[in-house]
Amino acid sequence: MKFGKVLFAAAAATAMSTAAQAGTLDDVKAKGFLQCGVATPLPGFAAPNAQNEWEGLDVDVCRAVAAAVFGDASKAKYTPTTSKERFTVLQAGEVDMLSRNTTWTFSRDVNLGFEFTGVNYYDGQGFMVNKSLGVSSATELDGASVCVQTGTTTELNLADYFRSKGMSYETVPVATAEEGAKVYDEGRCDVYTTDASGLYSLRSTLSVPADQIVLPEIISKEPLGPLVRHGDQQWGDISRWSLNAMIIAEELGVTSANVDEMLSSENPEILRLLGAEGNMGEQLGLDAKWAYNIVKQVGNYGESFKRNLTDSLNIERGINAQWKDGGLLYAPPMR
Repeated sequence: MKFGKVLFAAAAATAMSTAAQAGTLDDVKAKGFLQCGVATPLPGFAAPNAQNEWEGLDVDVCRAVAAAVFGDASKAKYTPTTSKERFTVLQAGEVDMLSRNTTWTFSRDVNLGFEFTGVNYYDGQGFMVNKSLGVSSATELDGASVCVQTGTTTELNLADYFRSKGMSYETVPVATAEEGAKVYDEGRCDVYTTDASGLYSLRSTLSVPADQIVLPEIISKEPLGPLVRHGDQQWGDISRWSLNAMIIAEELGVTSANVDEMLSSENPEILRLLGAEGNMGEQLGLDAKWAYNIVKQVGNYGESFKRNLTDSLNIERGINAQWKDGGLLYAPPMR
C-alpha cells in the first residue's frame, strides 16, 4: 500500500506540474499577445519613441519572447511600472513577465517567489553630480543630499556605502526615473544615484547633459534581467531561452541580416538554433523556427545592444561583451 501511495503521489505531482507548466503559455496564446512589465520611460532600456512605439534593451527581451511564441515580435504590449509596484504587478498576474532593469537578488528570487531567467545587462550602482559641485569621487559626498528611487536595491546600497565610509547624507526619495531626473535637474538634490546605465540614460534627458559627471566609483553588483512567477517551468524556460537565443546568435555570428543564409550553414549548432535540425522548439512547446523568428525580427544581443545603448547613449559593451571577448556574456549551449 505504501508503494501504491508513492506512485499515486508521484502521479498527482506530475499532473500538477504539467498543469502549472501549461498555464502562462496557454493564457498568452489565448490573449493573442504578451503583456510585459517595463520601466517607466528609461531611454535605452524601455521608452516610447517618436511613433509612440516602445523600444530599448529590455523591450527587446519582451519582443524576443513574443517572436518565439507567436512568430511576431510586435505581439507584445507594455505596462510601465514603478520600482515599488513592479513586483506586485507581476505577482498579481497583470503582466506575463517583467523585463525592467531589475536586479537579481537572493530575496527577490527566493522570498518573493520569482524566477529570474537570465541577465541581459551586467551593471553596478554609481553616482552622478553636477560639475559645479566640485567633486571627483564619491568619497567626497559627506553631507550631500541624494536623489534615490524608493523600493530599490539602490536605496539599500546607498545606506551601506555611506555607513562604511563614515559619511552622512540626506535622502531625497523619488518614485520614478522621470521624477528623479526632474528633481535633480532643478537642483533639489546634490547627487543622483542608480545603476550606472541608468545614470547615462538619465543624463541624456537633462537640460545640460554636458554639465553632469558620472563619478568613477561603482559600489555594487547589479545583474539586471527578466523574471517570471515561480511555478511555471515551461514559461520560465521560454523566457530564459529567448534571451539565450539572442546571446548564442551573436556568439555564432548569426544576425538579422544573414539569418536566412545561415539556414544552410554547415555548423550543427547554428542549425539547431534556427530550427533546421533537432527539436528544440518542440521541447519548449513552440514552433521549430522560434529562435529564427527572434533573430530575424529582433536581432542578436549585439545588435540590440548597439541599437539601444551604444548608438544612442554611447555606452560601450564593457563587461557586457561576449565571454570570448573578455566580457561576462555567456549562454549555456543549445544542444
